[in-house]
Formats: sequence, structure tokens, C-alpha cells
Amino acid sequence: MSGRCWLLLGAILGGLSVGLGAFAAHGLDGVFVQQYAGQTRVVAGETVPLAKKFLNDFKTGAEYQMTHSLALLAVGLLFERRASRSLSIAGWSFTLGIVLFCGSLYILTLTGVTKWGMVTPLGGVAFLVGWTALAVAAVRHK
Repeated sequence: MSGRCWLLLGAILGGLSVGLGAFAAHGLDGVFVQQYAGQTRVVAGETVPLAKKFLNDFKTGAEYQMTHSLALLAVGLLFERRASRSLSIAGWSFTLGIVLFCGSLYILTLTGVTKWGMVTPLGGVAFLVGWTALAVAAVRHK
């Protein structure tokens, strides 16, 4: 992919994260309260309403999506200056991380199917690979 494509993808995914964050802030709380009424989860030794936990999880997905959309913009800008394999790996890893990590959180919270939580760590690993590849690209850049 070209630097321009990474910039476009970062901009689209960043804009989408704003929309998803607004959806969480202004629409999901009531939906989750109805959908998960009376259900709780233990989080860090404290029992919390499932609606509250899932709303926070959805917002975490939107936050990580925005952070890594900005990282894609950085990849795009750097790629335009000097394309490299490390930057390509970073871009694809950030994209995969958004799909797996953020996507699994969105699906898990909206459906209540907790098995999606098994996908989330794979997205986290993709994010780590992306940041490592970006660091390698920075070190190798002359």
C-alpha cells in the first residue's frame, strides 16, 4: 500500500471511532441497561453491573481504535517519505489490531456473546507488533 492509502485508512477509521464513541456516550447506556438488566460481573474484586462494564468495554474499543488510527496516519506520513517493510508491517498490524481488538469488543458488548473475548488478546498482540515495527522503522530511517 502507498502512504496515501495508509493516510486514508487512518482518517476513515479515526472518523469511525468518533462516531462509535458518540454512539456509546449517547445511545448505548440505555440499551445496555435494558439488555443486561440485573446482570453483574466481578471486575478487580468488585461486583459491577454488566451494563456498566460493557459500556466501558465498548468505549475502550473506540479509544483504542482512535489511538491506532492516529498511528496509521503516522505510518502514512512516514511511508510517503521513505517506504519500508517495517512501516508496511506496522500499518497492517495496526489495522488487524483494530479489527480484532476493537471489533471483538464491539461485538461482545452488543451481543453479550463472551466468547468474542478470546479474540481480543490477538488484536492486542497485533497492536504490539505494530508498535515494534514502527520502532524498527524509526531506528532504520536515515
